[in-house]
Amino acid sequence: MYQLAILKDTTAIHPANFGIPPEQAIIAELNKKYANRVLHDLGLCICVFDLTEVGEGKVRYGDGCLWYKVIFRLVVFRPFISEVIVAKVKSSDEDSIRLSLGFFDDVYVPATYLPQPSAFDPNERAHFWLPDSELTKSQDLLDTPTAERMYIDSGEILRVRVEGDEFYDDEPGPPKALEGVQVEREARRAPYSIICSIAEQGLGPIAWWKGEPVTEGDTMIEADNEEG
Repeated sequence: MYQLAILKDTTAIHPANFGIPPEQAIIAELNKKYANRVLHDLGLCICVFDLTEVGEGKVRYGDGCLWYKVIFRLVVFRPFISEVIVAKVKSSDEDSIRLSLGFFDDVYVPATYLPQPSAFDPNERAHFWLPDSELTKSQDLLDTPTAERMYIDSGEILRVRVEGDEFYDDEPGPPKALEGVQVEREARRAPYSIICSIAEQGLGPIAWWKGEPVTEGDTMIEADNEEG
């Protein structure tokens, strides 16, 4: 889930921080720049792990800051493919289920990665699974008794398998014009999103399967009807 990335940068230490040990001041500045930021093809930056190389501080004309060339290791959040993680249902629509890890909310389970047969109930705003059913059409599934459906409700804890991730650069600036005709801007997309599946045995809501308590981030979460 977490990886170490090696980066190079040049960082400035303001004169007001000259009394702080250089390494401590450099790490603080790097965390201001990188923490909670998505780097393309790298992942979500968490914090600086350590400094591996620090050059000599040099003063540039005009600002009075000490500038350091540094090589450092950064803790990055990017789950690997096929990794199983635990997340909470944030919302649902016809296309997917959106999940939250607490510190990261762009985790999705597309409808194609749900256990089959399944359908989206517009009244409950939730997807449901109908085990041991031979029905395949959504309308037929929506005509079944509610008591037979296994819903994936908002706030429920899910165990999911990572299928892939996507990075997206949202270019800033005004809407573009093509041959004098203004092109409608696409809806803003998350710079980094994770695609997951629950279409396997043992995946999906924790309440569906008997097992041990699981962890969502740093918080222990217990399955329903299980002792702590």
